[in-house]
Order: sequence, then C-alpha cells, then structure tokens
Amino acid sequence: MDATVRQLAAYAAVARAESFTAAAAQLHVSQSTLSRTVAELERSLGAQLLERDTRNIALTPTGAETLRVADDVLNAHRAGMQELERFVLGESGTVAVSTLPSIAAVLLPEVITRFRNEHPQVAVRIMDGLERAVLQRVSSGDADFAITTINESTSRLEHEPWVRDRFVAVLPQEHPLAAQEEVTWRELAAEPLLAVGRDSSVRRLADAAFAQVDAHTPPAAEAGSIATVGGLVSAGLGVAAMPALVLPLMATESVVHRPLVEPVVDRRLDFVQRAHRPLTAAGQHFRDVLERCRCSDLTLPAGVFWA
Repeated sequence: MDATVRQLAAYAAVARAESFTAAAAQLHVSQSTLSRTVAELERSLGAQLLERDTRNIALTPTGAETLRVADDVLNAHRAGMQELERFVLGESGTVAVSTLPSIAAVLLPEVITRFRNEHPQVAVRIMDGLERAVLQRVSSGDADFAITTINESTSRLEHEPWVRDRFVAVLPQEHPLAAQEEVTWRELAAEPLLAVGRDSSVRRLADAAFAQVDAHTPPAAEAGSIATVGGLVSAGLGVAAMPALVLPLMATESVVHRPLVEPVVDRRLDFVQRAHRPLTAAGQHFRDVLERCRCSDLTLPAGVFWA
C-alpha cells in the first residue's frame, strides 16, 4: 500500500461531501481528476472504498476505516507542516551558542532575555568552554555560532569583531600595588603570578603581554578555572592579569583590580560561524538581537567595549 497525502486528501473530501461534484468544487479541481485520484487510491489499497450509483455515494466498511486513517494522516501532516513552517520562520527550534564562560555568565543573560521575549518558542542552548572546544563545536555543526577569541584564522570559519575587554591587574585588597591608579605589566611581573592553564585564551594573551615587556617569570601557581585563581588572589598568594569580563567570575570583597598599562592590552571576542553555511532563521534572529544590543542601551561592565 502506497497511498499519497494527495490521494488521501481527495478521498476524504469526497467521503465527507458524499459527492464528487461538491468535493471537486471544494478542492478546485475537475470532477474527472478527482474521480481518477480516488480510483488510484482504491487500486493502491486493493479495495473498494465507495459504493456509487447515479445519484448517491456511500462508504464501504473499508472506506469508513480508510476515512478514519486518512483523517489521522492528514491531521499529522498538517501539524508537521505547521511546525516546519514555524522552524523555517525562526519561531521554533533551538539556537545553540558556543562561547567562553565569561561571555556566557556576564553578557549573554541579558541578550537571551531579550531574544526570548521576542521568540518565546525558541530554546537557547549555551555550551561554554575554552577557546579550542568552543570553535570545534562550530566547526562540527554542534553549535550554530560562537562568541569567542580567535587565535588562528581558518577557511572553515567566518568571524567578525563583536566586543572587546581590557586586561586589568587583579590584586589582594591590601597589596601595595592596589594603592596605585594603574599598574604596569612589568610591575605585575615582579610579583608572584597566578594564572589559568596554558590551554586558556586568557593565559595565551597574558603571556604575550608579559613577553612584550621581556618578562618571562613562570607563574607561582596555575589553576584550571578563573574562580580558583580569584580564590588564590583573595588568599594573598599572588596577583593575576585578567580581562575585564572575567572579573564577575572571581569577585570577592578582598580582591581589587587596577588597569594594566604599558602596554594597554585588549582581548577581542568575535562572532564566529561556519563559512558558506547560513544560519537557521532562529539563529539569524539571535544574531539580530546581538546586533541590536550593540546599537542600543545594553550596559557593558567597566573595561568592556563594543568592537
């Protein structure tokens, strides 16, 4: 049995109208075309569905059961096509965003709130992690796009600047450098340094800045997370260089921060998507919200700027 949706819709119209003439007018087809379509369905099923005479049409027992099944199929088909239409229009589905923890925790909550107010039927999935994992999720298609640092450009990915944040010195509250309005990288390098691991983009950028002032002192301690580094600084075990967006992840009352200068170093965070692969409609709606946030009143933390 290989009945098509078109055949089932034609048969259901005839069965309910009990007339080929009325059903043909309803479907805007000729009566001969409709009669041929129903006959094709009967041949496909190998059963007679309608009893006909010159004036009346009646359903056979098989015809009545076929009408029940046709209604189920047509209702499911209609519902599926409506859901597909909502997806195509970007009003259903899921937007998967791959990003760094600082972006996920500090900037995206307000963006997601605005997006969900406009598109309440679209779910948002946040996948946060380190730079390499973030970019891999976009390359593999697991994420629609990413907001992250970019170390090396690749032909598989397209990216453009979205936001940037400035590096600051993170210090114990009673540290002598905390009395200064600014701290140089060379001054910070003279203190016991606390850092995140080498697989972090924060560590890569900080090491490059220390290299500019010819400071190559290894860290006194390394940790796997920003929050852990914040705890170590709070305990007075050393100082750290961090971009402004991570400060809420390590904030304690006993930690302060001061601008780092000579040189001033910014971390650039880009919007990244796969090259030659358009976003879904929902993904494009999310990107539109990101752009509107950049052009509107979204408040950025101190030391964070639109790129």
